[in-house]
Amino acid sequence: MTSPLFQPLKLPNGAIIRNRLAKAAMEENMADHNHAPGTKLWRLYEAWNKGGAGLIITGNVMIDAKAMTGPGGVVLQDDSQIDKFVRWANGAKGADTQVWVQLNHPGRQVYAAMGQQAIGPSAVAVDIPGFSKMFAKPRAMTVAEIQDVIQRFVRSAKLAQQAGFTGVEIHAAHGYLLSQFLSPITNKRTDEWGGSLPNRARLLVEVVNQVRAAVEPGFCVGVKLNSADFQRGGFDAEDAGQVVGLLNHLGVDLVELSGGSYEAPAMQGQTRDGSTLKREAYFLEFAQHIAKTASMPLMITGGIRRRAVAEQVISSGIAMAGMATALALDPGLPERWRQGLDAQASLPAVRWKNKTLSAAATMSLTKLQLDLVSEDKPPRPHASPLCSFVGGQIHTHLLTRQYRRWIASQHTT
Repeated sequence: MTSPLFQPLKLPNGAIIRNRLAKAAMEENMADHNHAPGTKLWRLYEAWNKGGAGLIITGNVMIDAKAMTGPGGVVLQDDSQIDKFVRWANGAKGADTQVWVQLNHPGRQVYAAMGQQAIGPSAVAVDIPGFSKMFAKPRAMTVAEIQDVIQRFVRSAKLAQQAGFTGVEIHAAHGYLLSQFLSPITNKRTDEWGGSLPNRARLLVEVVNQVRAAVEPGFCVGVKLNSADFQRGGFDAEDAGQVVGLLNHLGVDLVELSGGSYEAPAMQGQTRDGSTLKREAYFLEFAQHIAKTASMPLMITGGIRRRAVAEQVISSGIAMAGMATALALDPGLPERWRQGLDAQASLPAVRWKNKTLSAAATMSLTKLQLDLVSEDKPPRPHASPLCSFVGGQIHTHLLTRQYRRWIASQHTT
């Protein structure tokens, strides 16, 4: 009997995903000196293409060079380097793999060292005890800036289609800009972009509507949405269900459910409101609840590393199982599962007392694995978290200096 993981999925627009396993987005910070995909990203995504996942979602691709989640990020705001994106798409998708660009704007989650003005729905700063000063102080967006962001999402989606990608995923999770509009913690506006949930969801709805209208019908449009913020008083599972209801009639092909933000990194299994998450498939129960109102397929990402758990996700009625860290360690895991092998891949847990530093060390370990894959080297899951963290901080510092020089050169040309 064929595993449910290897049944094809037909999306609302008619596109086919050949199996139910997805490579979920990770922040790679591997752009070239011009913040376009280069050799490292090309090799990394070629490895994932060979690995057997039916859907590959890129790491953050930014819609505005002055609004970055971090240094070393890819920017797609015009066609000046479209040939590099064409090569990226061609290497990642092969013959029958869906490859979607994850489009994002960080909003207030901008590091102060980047030297750019942070913006958000309201002037609510990032609150991480002991680390808040790392982030730029945000100001509330004007309506004109909101409209500009919408058009930037549209422009980037059209460029992704031009480059040969098969879809885009609009990032409205993890505390980035669209997620900030959704959350009552960060959205204190009193105009039509704040207040009630339909108003807080207006930006996401407008982005989805206009992107869907701008691209071809066969080009996929997905949304990444928090199942909850995991902060008291924030966006919760009931809100997520209502937002999915708003998306039901907008031509969305897939909703990926995750959770958390920089302040509460639930995507790494940590919360801030006292919630207890599963050890694997963190958001499965939330997804099963939200599925009651969803007309489009749902996908969950978070902690999946074993075939049995992925099969549980699909058997429960969720359409796709997304994996991130597991595929950083073993890009070929889906193919091994297809062959009937019971392989798994996971990083040892980093259990430092400071949860913020622990989350950062986990991310550094993950990025180390991505670097190794891009160089065709074996994984090092048991590398020192401390060494990975320190090395990552030094690398980030160097990339930040490079970014500031680059953005200054863009401003003067």
